[in-house]
Amino acid sequence: MRLLVVEDEIKTGDYLQQGLTESGFLVTLVRNGLDGHHLAMTKTFDLLVLDVMLPDVDGWRIVQSLREAGRQTPVLFLTARDSVDDRVKGLELGADDYLVKPFAFAELLARVRTLLRRSTVPVMTDQIKVADLTLDLPRHRATRAGRKINLSHKEFCLLELLVRRQGEVLPRSLIASQVWDMNFDSDTNVIDVAIRRLRAKIDDDYQPKLIHTVRGMGYKLEVEDDHDES
Repeated sequence: MRLLVVEDEIKTGDYLQQGLTESGFLVTLVRNGLDGHHLAMTKTFDLLVLDVMLPDVDGWRIVQSLREAGRQTPVLFLTARDSVDDRVKGLELGADDYLVKPFAFAELLARVRTLLRRSTVPVMTDQIKVADLTLDLPRHRATRAGRKINLSHKEFCLLELLVRRQGEVLPRSLIASQVWDMNFDSDTNVIDVAIRRLRAKIDDDYQPKLIHTVRGMGYKLEVEDDHDES
């Protein structure tokens, strides 16, 4: 497995390169955003380990550029920024996981391996439909009543999970682990914000409403004409 590490802190970059290489990965290390962006766009990697705060081009812009170009390489963000807004921003731009500095190498390694396992799972069907909502899985495209819905990479993954588990109540912890491979513990606001933004795109201008809140339990996607949208 080939990994690209983009990290401007010299000690952290060297630490990651040595640890991941000793764990059996082929690691390319670069220390600025421009080089990282160029390699990620022109070479093939199985995973990108990306620092957010880089001296030239920040990690958010790199991920956004990759996703807009249709490159779906899994991305693990490394950052000292731990606010909910920062996490939501990174995840909605298309990052797959988010690890706050300082971190234990064992945790980083576990997350790397989990992301690599997920990226090798094949898609078994091209389209999923619920009511007038259609998901085109290979293209990561959603339409409702024939109208295209503009979703970020993570918003699409969240919607796909809800659709695949139609009718099931999904706890916030399950959503966190399935969509982002994270354990948010009691920090449920990240999931609530993500659901609220997805609902605004999927449900606000359409009937029937599909995404429902189950008080004290979580969320579900189901065709219901009359439902308390809390």
